[in-house]
Amino acid sequence: MASGDNKTKKQGKVEIRKISSREQIRLLQGLVEELAGVGASVIVEILYNKKDVNEFNIAKRMNLTINQVRNILYKLSADGLVSFIRKKDKRKGWYIYYWTLGSEKCLVKLEQALMKKIADLNALLRSRETKRFYVCKPCGIEVSEEKALEHGFSCEECAEVYELADNTPSIRDTKAKITKTEKDLQMIRHELDSIREKTSKKRQINDKKEEKEKKDTRDKARSAAKKIRDAAKGIKGKKLKKPVKKTAKKKTASKKVNKKAKAKKKK
Repeated sequence: MASGDNKTKKQGKVEIRKISSREQIRLLQGLVEELAGVGASVIVEILYNKKDVNEFNIAKRMNLTINQVRNILYKLSADGLVSFIRKKDKRKGWYIYYWTLGSEKCLVKLEQALMKKIADLNALLRSRETKRFYVCKPCGIEVSEEKALEHGFSCEECAEVYELADNTPSIRDTKAKITKTEKDLQMIRHELDSIREKTSKKRQINDKKEEKEKKDTRDKARSAAKKIRDAAKGIKGKKLKKPVKKTAKKKTASKKVNKKAKAKKKK
């Protein structure tokens, strides 16, 4: 996965800071915990920027059994975050799996998760800005106006009268979370664009190389075919000496014999 320094890059009027390796790990760890449970995030640090990591080494570093590690990895694999290859152990005879964290797929999944988080935060913000909430201070319980109305504005637990909650801190906190999450989303998208650009350039180079190899093969085939045609034309162009026909000699000799025979008869 591509790492980055805390540099900024201007895109029009918007200044987007390039995401660092540490920030990528932090965001991916949150995503992995959502998908595979608490404690699974350690696997991100183990696989980050590495390729084909032995599953037994992963289990050792996570202090888990091989089956526990495989369960985590299979969950992540189902969402496309990790991929594996397997090799047969020549000495023991069983298969060992080697795991790799997928850079682009991880970022795509992270982009989707951040977009959902922003949508949820915006919904919460609208709720805080348009609705009233009540709180029971002794119990520390907050309820909606509808819930408070159902119980006559008295707490279900201690029967204390509810007080109107101040939404200002919650609104301020939610707005701060939205701003931070949007910045994370921008950095992830910038990193995705960078990876896709590199992938596209690499694909173009490979396509050009493949096309050149095909052209060279065609040129060689045409050159070989031309040589064969030229050789064939050279053979046809040579004038061959006509052999003397034996029949013609025999006819000439028989004519001479006939002439001699006629001359004898006249005498």
